[in-house]
Amino acid sequence: MRRGVGIPAIGLIVGFAAAPWAVAQQADTNSPDLILMNGKILTMDSASTLAEALAVRGDRILAVGSNAAVRALAGPQTRAIDLAGKSVTPGLIDTHAHFKAAGLADYVVNMSRAKTVTEALEAIKTFAARKKPGEWIVGGSWHPPSQLAEKRYLTRQEIDSVAPNNPVYLRTVGHFSMANSIALQSAGVDKSTQNPSGGSFERDAAGELTGVLVETAIDRVEKAVPPWTEDDEVRQFKIAEGVLNSHGITSVVEGATAARDIRTLQKIALSGDATLRVGVMFRPEPPAEMSAWEAIIGGNGASSGFGDDWLKFGGIKILYDGGMTLKTALMRDVYPDSHDDYHGIAQQTPERLKQLVSICNRFNWRVGVHVVGDLGIDQVLDAFEAADKEKSIRDRRFILIHASLIQPEQMERAHRLGVRVDFQNVFMWDKAATVERFLGKATADRAVPTRTLIEKMGLDSLGAGTDFSVNPINPFLNMYIMVTRKDPNGNVYGASEAISRDQALRLYTSAASRYMFDEARKGTLEPGKLADLVVLSADLMTVPEDQIKDIKAEMTLVGGKVVFQR
Repeated sequence: MRRGVGIPAIGLIVGFAAAPWAVAQQADTNSPDLILMNGKILTMDSASTLAEALAVRGDRILAVGSNAAVRALAGPQTRAIDLAGKSVTPGLIDTHAHFKAAGLADYVVNMSRAKTVTEALEAIKTFAARKKPGEWIVGGSWHPPSQLAEKRYLTRQEIDSVAPNNPVYLRTVGHFSMANSIALQSAGVDKSTQNPSGGSFERDAAGELTGVLVETAIDRVEKAVPPWTEDDEVRQFKIAEGVLNSHGITSVVEGATAARDIRTLQKIALSGDATLRVGVMFRPEPPAEMSAWEAIIGGNGASSGFGDDWLKFGGIKILYDGGMTLKTALMRDVYPDSHDDYHGIAQQTPERLKQLVSICNRFNWRVGVHVVGDLGIDQVLDAFEAADKEKSIRDRRFILIHASLIQPEQMERAHRLGVRVDFQNVFMWDKAATVERFLGKATADRAVPTRTLIEKMGLDSLGAGTDFSVNPINPFLNMYIMVTRKDPNGNVYGASEAISRDQALRLYTSAASRYMFDEARKGTLEPGKLADLVVLSADLMTVPEDQIKDIKAEMTLVGGKVVFQR
């Protein structure tokens, strides 16, 4: 970061035209509502300008510059905040999260602390004691293969032993779930139930259901779980927005949004209670018939970009393969311990994927595809290229979501199509050892190849997210991993893929803003842009490397309003 050329002499960046702003400054009614002074303002603009102070009027940034120049704009009603040398960055943007989970603490079993099967069962038992017989028990997100000492999922018989009178459904990271006997019965699943295409109801050697649901089999039981009430869902999302604000996050892309959740988010936005800007990746479940998919996508005529600064459609989300720690990512090479030429799982055939993407493109919907393995990425890019031949996607920023094992030539291929990659380094925080166990050290080292992605595609085609609640929501932990490539034990995976602090912050700000085509509205601290910003507990650019993960948001502003203060 460097001071912008000319700032010390001019003292102020303000407005878009000098004369009108100069006149406006004279009128108290046009004075800033808020000024922040005596800080280190990391604007993240194209010149990496540093400033001392910033002024806000309404929901916009009025001026950025020196203390003296910004203070001169203040009127009698202007509120001033002394930053006492603290750093300020643009509000952080998480480009892939399932953030509703941050508001579910009162509603689901917290499985995240369980380290053994016994501890996991005790958490369910304790939660069940507060429930009436027959009431559903739902688990919060967790990852048994990397989290539990036993490195496995719970069986229905184990869950039955601690909750014999309640249906229990335990979500994990979206590709595997667990259910007890009553939950399976409620969903109409028994030992004679056929496996769906792209998934399975896991069975033991005797052919009995274990209660583990794989990929597309999850939906059968998921649909049997009663929905929350509307009031509950509003409360959950409001709590969740506050949690993200507490981490300095002012915008998020909701990674796989159901229609019901879109209605709830719209209700919050219309009420004026929103404190988080949400981009929606709408995820309708693709029906068997393409005519039905076309009816869904044609819908009511809306398409990507419809909405406002608080809630906007980003695109359609489609699932393709699985994940690295689930041994379901679709890989070019056979899995190391495979005895049957196993390459992973695809939830659609390549031809069906092409049809799904083509229909979305025809109706002006951008598509983001969940894909992790390199063979899966090959096939998703095939689908994008086929769609591009029918109707250009090159300025539409179609998305490879995750793309954790993308190869350099695939990056070049994506870049030629104008495709984005939005990845999550934080996945490797507590799961790198599991990736290594399943796929080998060399593959773990090349997972989430951030430096190569920047070299091949450029920052503007990339963005950083967390995939919360699969991984921690903490953006500074994510940036720490980008910079160090370390896991909690200090083990380094892929040191050559480490990036700079400036690059890490841009993946959360100026580059991330491009996901929703909002680069002219947010992502940097410049006059005229939305006043979304965060005051940090420490300077990201100078704090010792091992302390990056410990940085906290001291204050978060969205649209010029303080939405969080520590």
